[in-house]
Amino acid sequence: MRAIWSGSIGFGLVNIPVKLFSATKSSSLDLHMLDKHDNAKIRYARINENTGKEVAWGDIVKGYKYNDDYVVLSDEDFEKVAPEKNKTISIDQFIELDKIDTTYYDTPYYLEPTKGGERAYVLLREALKKAGKVAIGSYVMRTKETLCLLKAQEDMLLLIKIRFPEEIRDYGDLNIPKAAEVKDAELKMALSLINQLTPKKFVISKYKDTYDGELMKIIELKAKGKSIPKPHFKIVHNKTKDLMAQLKASLDDKKKKAS
Repeated sequence: MRAIWSGSIGFGLVNIPVKLFSATKSSSLDLHMLDKHDNAKIRYARINENTGKEVAWGDIVKGYKYNDDYVVLSDEDFEKVAPEKNKTISIDQFIELDKIDTTYYDTPYYLEPTKGGERAYVLLREALKKAGKVAIGSYVMRTKETLCLLKAQEDMLLLIKIRFPEEIRDYGDLNIPKAAEVKDAELKMALSLINQLTPKKFVISKYKDTYDGELMKIIELKAKGKSIPKPHFKIVHNKTKDLMAQLKASLDDKKKKAS
């Protein structure tokens, strides 16, 4: 794997040099956008809106519109903003993981210690395990400040990028029911369905992305000039609006599949 950021973790006065690696990868098929007339690939161009001409990457700069004009920013300007955050994941506090709503979770990354940081890395990892807590910190990557948590996971420190509160939209304008009459019998039946679908042990590896596999079968058939059979799928609508009847039918259906 190739590191996407290098710097250090600031743990009090302890400095832990680390490299950051992406923990995720795309599992989707690589589909291209084509011109339907000749199957030529579509190319995106960077066009100057004044001249209509394409602009080379080397001639592109970043700017902020200020008082109807643009202030152009160089790489040096970005480096002058909180320079310590460009190279340090600064730990601010430690909390229990369940104190953070999952709405704030974004992207996971792997942290690897670089030469000289191994002992301090292991110390922080083991201390987090013993305390049963995660570290909250921040750093700057690609000209953007990032809020994150550090979590001990097996023999590694995992960094999870988390969103700032201002990045979460308010849902106050949505029509969300604050209260509705729920009968005790309906709640009991819903709990029975939940318990029936609760495994003794959750194994996430049982879940596989099967959509791409099915799509690949269609691609292979088309490549061979074969016809693709029409899918037989019908949405079954509930014959009754009675919640109890729907829940009971769900339980009965699960029992049949299990037998």
